[in-house]
Amino acid sequence: MKRPPKDTAQSQRGIGRRTLVVGGLQLATAGLLALKLRSMQVEQAETFRLLADENRINIKLLPPARGLIYDRRGVLLAGNEQNYRITMTREDAGDVEEVLDRLSQLIPLSDTARAEALKEMSNRSAFVPVTIADRLTWDDITRVTVNAPALPGVTTEVGLSRYYSQGADLAHVIGYVGPVSDYDLSRIENPDPLLQIPKFQIGKTGVEAKMEEVLRGSAGTRQIEVNAIGRVMRELSREEGQPGADLQLTIDSALQTYVEARLEGESAGAVVIDLENGDLRAVVSSPSFDPNLFVRGISVAEWNALNENPFRPLAAKAVQGTYPPGSTFKMITALAALEDGVLDPEETILCRGYTEVSGTRFHCWKSGGHGNVNLHDSLKQSCDCYYYEVSQRVGIDKISAMARRFGLGVRHDLPLSAVAEGLAPDKEWKATVRGEDWRIGDTVNASIGQGYVLASPLQLAIMSARIATGRTITPRLIHTIDGVETPKLSDDTIGLNENYLRRIRAAMDAVSNNNRGTAYGSRINVSDKRMGGKTGTSQVRRITAEERARGVTSNADLPWERRDHALFVGFAPVDNPKYAVAVVVEHGGGGSAAAAPIARDVMLQALYEGQPPLEAYPSNVRGRISEQQRAIQNRVQPGAIQGNDRA
Repeated sequence: MKRPPKDTAQSQRGIGRRTLVVGGLQLATAGLLALKLRSMQVEQAETFRLLADENRINIKLLPPARGLIYDRRGVLLAGNEQNYRITMTREDAGDVEEVLDRLSQLIPLSDTARAEALKEMSNRSAFVPVTIADRLTWDDITRVTVNAPALPGVTTEVGLSRYYSQGADLAHVIGYVGPVSDYDLSRIENPDPLLQIPKFQIGKTGVEAKMEEVLRGSAGTRQIEVNAIGRVMRELSREEGQPGADLQLTIDSALQTYVEARLEGESAGAVVIDLENGDLRAVVSSPSFDPNLFVRGISVAEWNALNENPFRPLAAKAVQGTYPPGSTFKMITALAALEDGVLDPEETILCRGYTEVSGTRFHCWKSGGHGNVNLHDSLKQSCDCYYYEVSQRVGIDKISAMARRFGLGVRHDLPLSAVAEGLAPDKEWKATVRGEDWRIGDTVNASIGQGYVLASPLQLAIMSARIATGRTITPRLIHTIDGVETPKLSDDTIGLNENYLRRIRAAMDAVSNNNRGTAYGSRINVSDKRMGGKTGTSQVRRITAEERARGVTSNADLPWERRDHALFVGFAPVDNPKYAVAVVVEHGGGGSAAAAPIARDVMLQALYEGQPPLEAYPSNVRGRISEQQRAIQNRVQPGAIQGNDRA
């Protein structure tokens, strides 16, 4: 049936309206989409570009070159050497075992190293490179490179690694570097991102540790493009970091090497200070160790050998070790009494071989006694009874205060590990630490550097320097940082009557240069280079009344660990002091026999800036000294003698 024309027209009008509505909606939607696209592509383009870049670009840190360390003459002590290593990427290698078999035919690859590499590869993603071997030679690298087609997944790389040119001679001063540990990170509040780099090395001991932030430098960066799973596709840019600052120490490596050689065979510490500026010229602990072992990876056998050695080669005895100073402390007791006005330098005190205090006998080292002695003779002959009497007059508090003025019982601020504070005890210290009252016997013991008194070789050298100059000499170890000299620390007058100091110096001169002095056998035989000094012997065991009655056992008849410590402090030249020295020989016996000869030889080496003439020694020891000099010269490294003076 045919529709009427009127119905047909109405239907067409309805369709037209719907078409317009739908079309309008479509146009509106398209317009909104266009506006949104315009906003994203034009107005928000930078935001989305950054988001895209962050998704595909990673920033990797580049470790900077560590700062170099030189001695005062410009001799390189700690440097960086190229470290050739080989890495392997598991996903590119295919059959890892087969590739390792081929690689082991080209380079040294132990079973242990191979097992460690396989374990690390199994614990990491297949696309992450793993170090197979490092510290390889150039010949090793070239062999691997030539055979690269047969070694899929293997890559040769070059980096920097620390090395110490002087080996053991400066190990306790410079220290060494090692990989960052969890313990290291736990001690740092806001760790440098560099420390998160696998196997990144930082200073562990010595100057390397204390000057870590100065030596480390700042990281560089490289931008790399990675795919969706993090695999590196290409390097986009690279910006090198800022290398660490170079340090120049006050140490004279030639003198340091000589002292290390002179102390060979002893468990000892020695320090030499320049009296003009407080610069430390030598800081030696013997025996020592090769710090390169810790950089390259120390074996269990090497570690056990160091750790089990009774001479404790890992201990920095010169600054860390503390010992009863023995008779080297007597100058402190005398100065305290002189300043307090309770002692006349010309007054004589009778030494009968012992002094009785509160029913206890305190013995002099000379059983028959020294007779009547004044201040000068008491130091020259090292009479103990003189100081037993003097100490009771002045009291421990004033003795301890004087000790601190001369650098004892004080921790000196140096960039070295475990610098000891020592101990200058007083009544308050014993009450606080021991919970006991101070006794007169404690004062008597302390007067001769026994009992609770403790000092390091560094502190004893500072004491000697301050006696020699009358100034508060302060030790300095860092001479320059990147060529800029570090400030010299103030050394004001020590505030004592100069006449008192002159008397002490004159007595120390007699110790070494008067034929009744305890160090006369170790004198310097050149008039304008005479050395003043003081010997010391500190007991490490108690001598009972029974043993004293039958005769005190000599050190030679005792086990090494029960023998007395031997000490010597001194300065030279007496008339115009240039250097101060302190030597402590653990369980060396008597200071005059064991420590004084070493101190004399070290002082001569410093004064002559090299090997002194035989005429500087007493005639009766020149033959032995000649042989000793030849033996030491054969040991001294040429690098420790050469170099331009940068001081």
